[in-house]
Amino acid sequence: MDTSESVRVGVLSLHNSKESKAICNAVEELGHQPEWLREQNTTVRIREEGVTLEPDVDVIANRMLLSNTEQPCEELGLANSLNSLRPMLNEPQATLRATHKIATAAALSDNGIRVPEAFLALNGDNLNAVRDEFGEEAVYKTAIGTHGGGTWKVGPDERVNAKVGNRYAFLQKLIDRDGERHRDIRVYVVGDKVVGAMYRYAPDNDWRTNVALGGEVQDATQDLPEKVRKIAKRSADIVGLDYAGVDIVEGDNGWYVLEVNPTAGFKGLYQATNRSPAPYIAKLAIERAGGEVDDERVRELSATLDDSWPSCAPREVTDKPEKPVIVGYTEQVVVSGTSDNKTVIAKSDTGATRTSIDTGLAADIGAGPIKSVMRVKSGSLKQGKSRPVVDLVVGVGGQQHTVTASVEDRSHMDYPILLGRDILQNYQVDVSKRADKADDDEREEEEEALE
Repeated sequence: MDTSESVRVGVLSLHNSKESKAICNAVEELGHQPEWLREQNTTVRIREEGVTLEPDVDVIANRMLLSNTEQPCEELGLANSLNSLRPMLNEPQATLRATHKIATAAALSDNGIRVPEAFLALNGDNLNAVRDEFGEEAVYKTAIGTHGGGTWKVGPDERVNAKVGNRYAFLQKLIDRDGERHRDIRVYVVGDKVVGAMYRYAPDNDWRTNVALGGEVQDATQDLPEKVRKIAKRSADIVGLDYAGVDIVEGDNGWYVLEVNPTAGFKGLYQATNRSPAPYIAKLAIERAGGEVDDERVRELSATLDDSWPSCAPREVTDKPEKPVIVGYTEQVVVSGTSDNKTVIAKSDTGATRTSIDTGLAADIGAGPIKSVMRVKSGSLKQGKSRPVVDLVVGVGGQQHTVTASVEDRSHMDYPILLGRDILQNYQVDVSKRADKADDDEREEEEEALE
C-alpha cells in the first residue's frame, strides 16, 4: 500500500478494558484510523465473489481475553476467522499457547528457557503421588487463570484435585530467595523492543505479586539486567506473541520465566514507569500494514495513558449498556477448593463487602490455605473480631469468580455461603427470586462486613 495513506487498525476486544481503549486512542493520535471490533459492529459475509469483513480494516490487534471467558473456543474461533482475512498481532494460536500456563512452560523449556518445575495430571491420584517432589511449600494453580486468581500455596499434607472448578490445575515448584521479600519482574515486550519493566512486590500477608491483588510496583526499566531483557524478548518470540508481559523471577540459582501474558494490563506498568505500551502496540500494527509512524510522537504519547472512551467506539457501547445477569436472594452456586467442589445454596447480601464460607464447607473442599487474618465488624457487636480469609472459586450462573473469602462458623445460619459485593458487583440482585423454598419460620441473619 502507499505508505502515505492512513492505515485502518482494528482492535479486537469484546470487553471494555482500559488497554483496548488506550490502543484505539493511540492509533488515532498517530494519525491513523482505529476501529474497535465488537459485537455491535463486526460482521463477516461470505459470498461466491469472496469474503468481506466489516468494519474493513488493514490489520488487527488481538485483545481477546480467553482466560476470562466461559466459551474460549467460541472467541478463539472468531479470532481465527478474522486472522484468515487480515494480518493479526498476537495471532490466535500464540494467544492460546500463552493463555495455557503448561503449554507456555513446555514451549519455553523445550527452547532452553528456564521455568519452574511443574507437573500436570488429569487424575488427582497421579497429581498427589508426586507432591513430595515439590518441597515443603508448593504452588498449586489452574492452567488458565488471570489476575493471580486460581493460585495457592499448599503444604505437604494437603491433597489437591486435578481440577479446580472446570479448569485443570497443576503443581509447580515455588521459586523464592531466602530472607528476601517476594518479588518478580514484569517486562513488557512489543516487537523486538522492551518498552518498560517493573518490580512487583507481594502485599502484606500474601506471596503473589499481581497488581490486581494489591501488589506494589517499582520502575525496573533502567536497571534491568541485560540477561533478563534477552530472556523476556526471546520468551515472547518462542511463544509467538507480538506483544506480551513476561513475568520473570530470580531464585537462588538464577532467573525463571513464570508466565508470558498476551493481554497484560497497562495500569501497573504506567504507575511504575510513567510509560504506556499502547502507542508502541499501535505503531507495530500500523507498520505491519505498511504504514508510517513518527517514532518521536510514539515516545511522546507513551508518557500518557489515555484510556478514555475512543471516538471509534460503536454507539451502542455507551447508549445501550448490556443487560446485567440477574441473581436471586438465594442462588445455587458451585464452590471449589484445592481438593473438592460442592453445589450449595448461597445467600446474596449486597451489604457485605466480602463473600464468606462456612468453616466446615471450607474444610470439605480444601479452601485454603489461610492467606491472612482480616479484622471484621458486626452490626450486632460493638467490637470487631478477627477472621481468617482464603482463596475460593465460586461458580454463579455459569461464570466463575476467584475471590478472597472470609471463613466463619455458619452452622447456625441457613446458608453455608454468603455472596458479598466482591461477586455481586457483576450481577443485578432480585430479592424476589429464590433458588430454594422459603420456610415460614425462616431465621433472619445478621451479617458482618469488613472495616
